[in-house]
Amino acid sequence: MNRSVWSSCLAAAVLACLCASGGPLVANTATAPAPRDGEWWTGRHNAMNERVKQGNVDLIFVGDSITQGWEGNGKEIWKEYYGSRNAVNLGIGGDRTQHVLWRLQNGNLEGIAPKLAVIMIGTNNSGDNTAEEIAEGTKAIVEALRSKSPETKILLLATFPRGPNPQDARRQVNEKSNEIVAKLADGKMVRYLDIGKSFLSPNGDLTREIMPDLLHLSPQGYKIWAEAIEPVVAEVVGEK
Repeated sequence: MNRSVWSSCLAAAVLACLCASGGPLVANTATAPAPRDGEWWTGRHNAMNERVKQGNVDLIFVGDSITQGWEGNGKEIWKEYYGSRNAVNLGIGGDRTQHVLWRLQNGNLEGIAPKLAVIMIGTNNSGDNTAEEIAEGTKAIVEALRSKSPETKILLLATFPRGPNPQDARRQVNEKSNEIVAKLADGKMVRYLDIGKSFLSPNGDLTREIMPDLLHLSPQGYKIWAEAIEPVVAEVVGEK
């Protein structure tokens, strides 16, 4: 068999395999560390790095706009619960798991060893990634944090519910991802906590009193969050 015939046969075989599997294999974007474009994002990331360089960090919150919202709707609750606990907000609006992963590898943890890291991430991936891919992204974040700061305990929160009701497609992706992520808990350094039901009515609906846009928390929502994780924070970081 000459080379051209061999190449044609190989190409046909590869194409057949791809067709049989439903298409080409695509890398999981949720696990590929990546920064985001834009001066705003870069500026906030750099400001976080400057803050951690100052040291005196016992507690970090890692996440997206819902975490960044501690500086907005959650500002007064943050002051009440974390103002005296050397806490740092490492949340950036719009971030996905891959962006958080990049940040942790590029300065957000430099020179610090917080007592506790609270992680809540994944909802921004739910439109483009599968539940399994999101869970892998979250796992990569946990592993990066464990590698960078092995003495830091992790409180891994289930991705919060979103959308008006249990039929919301992206909520369902998050819930499936949460089921996988829960297995990351090791009973010692990594704890998993699902506080999602605290935001919902008995029938699973999400009200605009808790999340005005059915995604981001109201002040009442941040109060629920703080109260729900307080036992763990008090145990690891200390009393208010």
